[in-house]
Amino acid sequence: MATPSAGDLRNFAIVGHASSGKTTLSEAMLACAGVIGRMGNIAQSTTVSDYHVSERQHQISTQTSLLHCTWMGKKLNILDTPGYLDFMSEALAAVHVADFALVVVHAQHGIGVGTERVWNCATDCGIPKVIVINAVDKQNAHFDEVLADARAHYGPKVFPLNVPINPGPNFNQVLDVLRNEVVTYETDGHGKFREEPATGEWKERATQLHRELIELIAESDDKLLNKFFEQGSLSEEEFRAGIHAAVQAQMFIPLFCTSATSNVGIGRLLDFIAKYGSSPLDREKVDAEDARSGAQLEVKVGRTEPVLQVFKTMNEEHFGELSFFRIYSGQITTGGDLFNANRNITQRIGQIFLLDGRTRETVLRLGAGDIGATVKLKNTHTGDTLCAPNHPVKLPVPEYPRPNIHAALQPKAMGEEDKVAAGLATLHNEDPAFVFRADPELHQTIISAQGELHLELIAERLRRRFRVHFDLIEPRVPYRETIHGRAEHRYRHKKQTGGAGQFAEVALTLAPAPRNSGIAFSESLSGQCVDRVFVPSVQRGIEIACAEGILAGCRVVDVEANFYDGQMHPVDSKDIAFQVAGYWAFKEAFMKARPCLLEPINVIEVRIPEVCMGKVVGDLSSRRGRILGTDVEAQFHVVRAEVPAMELYRYGSVLRSLTGGRGVHSEQFSRYEEMPREIEQRVIDEAKKARAGNSSPAR
Repeated sequence: MATPSAGDLRNFAIVGHASSGKTTLSEAMLACAGVIGRMGNIAQSTTVSDYHVSERQHQISTQTSLLHCTWMGKKLNILDTPGYLDFMSEALAAVHVADFALVVVHAQHGIGVGTERVWNCATDCGIPKVIVINAVDKQNAHFDEVLADARAHYGPKVFPLNVPINPGPNFNQVLDVLRNEVVTYETDGHGKFREEPATGEWKERATQLHRELIELIAESDDKLLNKFFEQGSLSEEEFRAGIHAAVQAQMFIPLFCTSATSNVGIGRLLDFIAKYGSSPLDREKVDAEDARSGAQLEVKVGRTEPVLQVFKTMNEEHFGELSFFRIYSGQITTGGDLFNANRNITQRIGQIFLLDGRTRETVLRLGAGDIGATVKLKNTHTGDTLCAPNHPVKLPVPEYPRPNIHAALQPKAMGEEDKVAAGLATLHNEDPAFVFRADPELHQTIISAQGELHLELIAERLRRRFRVHFDLIEPRVPYRETIHGRAEHRYRHKKQTGGAGQFAEVALTLAPAPRNSGIAFSESLSGQCVDRVFVPSVQRGIEIACAEGILAGCRVVDVEANFYDGQMHPVDSKDIAFQVAGYWAFKEAFMKARPCLLEPINVIEVRIPEVCMGKVVGDLSSRRGRILGTDVEAQFHVVRAEVPAMELYRYGSVLRSLTGGRGVHSEQFSRYEEMPREIEQRVIDEAKKARAGNSSPAR
């Protein structure tokens, strides 16, 4: 296969809300282009894109799949992305390397939260959008309503380039606005069609839409606008030449109707992509950073020095680690050496592949603007930039959403800790949207993901690939202990074991300290009652007591402790004796000072349709939430609230249930706040039971 020029490439991400038909649309494109003989089926696990074990088990896309085909002499690199919100990071990474986004909207369900998320991401990346209203063959398909909704969201620049003539279960005809034709498709999945001139009312509508489209294109360019005013119209050549520029400026957002299941409307969509879709030349330069000086610079597609970025890493069974990349300048060849600017190492490029799902086609080289995959880049991970050693640059990495679901990993078998740690590190390198940490305070390994299904699939991969055994349990909540009042206590530590004994007496005064001030230790000893060399020993004993906790085994904070008196023995007093005395003096004084528990409070932001407001606000109130305010963004309502962290375990799943999958939330720690007495007593009782049974409290 000849290496295509940058101008002959069309890199696009198929994005949208879950179940809008993205995978079936990509399947139909491959069928039209002759890559596959017949279309696969998601229910039967026979699609090209969804070939991973998890995708076949759950019958949804969980990974971005790379596909390619040729249409009208152009090479199309298709990135089929998941729509499920748990895997939004996959879509964000794909949009980051695409030259335009094909935004799929379901004709029955309209614009969803996922649609908004990917649209905003494409806007942030500065790439054009093309809208596809899919599933027009479904009962109760609402093309006109969805078109109106899209215009309400994104403005009158959204314009249909075809219109369904017979929407519903028998849908097979569209009105082509660009050509003023009626296109009739066969519904056997092969995408074949015949054309005939529009007549009657459809001719009138096509003429009207064509005239409106010419006006829209003319408005995108001052020269065209002047010609339009002078001549009253544009020539067909001027009109078609202006389409590409208008799409790039997003003065015109094309909208198509399709039925991916029966392959209706796909051929004309591919025509438009090949003729007018963005190429790498439309993003001729991208921002980068000099890896040596940190200075800002630009990488241009026409430069000879190779620069590529790995945007996805995955492990293929019986194949090893596969790295997906986009080349931004130069070309790469099998066996060539490139410099990893993020890790300061040299990597040799192994086999280079063009992919269609699990099918791999080996090529010797790829040029600027192209997308491919390679293997055995062991020390290169998602987001890394590979470049010429004499021209080290770093490309920006997309910012992934903050994880909103957390679980503690509890091993079932002894001795697997190292395998678990290595497995978690490997999975994080492949999927940066998943994070983990070993929490020294909670004594748990906490894994965090974008949603419950994301968490579940991470656990499945960890068990399957690394052969480890564990359960996911609710993580402990990092409560804090503090005091309300002042108190003092004198503690004498005396121990005689036949030889040298231990003796120390410590008198402490405790008082509440301002919130977030930690532990403030001071001494106000007078005379020679205690040698000052033992003051750090007392402080160390207090620090140990604070770390262990007193009421419920939680860290003690916001206390002022003053060591004001004590006694020592000329022979038996030593460091350990004063540590023990300080430890117990603090504990006893703490229990006298009206102790209490503090709980972490998170600020959460929930995006939901208006019809779900009542249920969601009521649920937040039942979780002791305080509503801070509500805003309206397009058709979604945004609710901001403060909610105790202990009430948010797996909240994302509850929200999905309350909103029918149309709600999404983010959460962030805000502060600590005193816990209500009845809940405090329950937490203390659970902690006592856990200590008695030598196990950890659930929360």
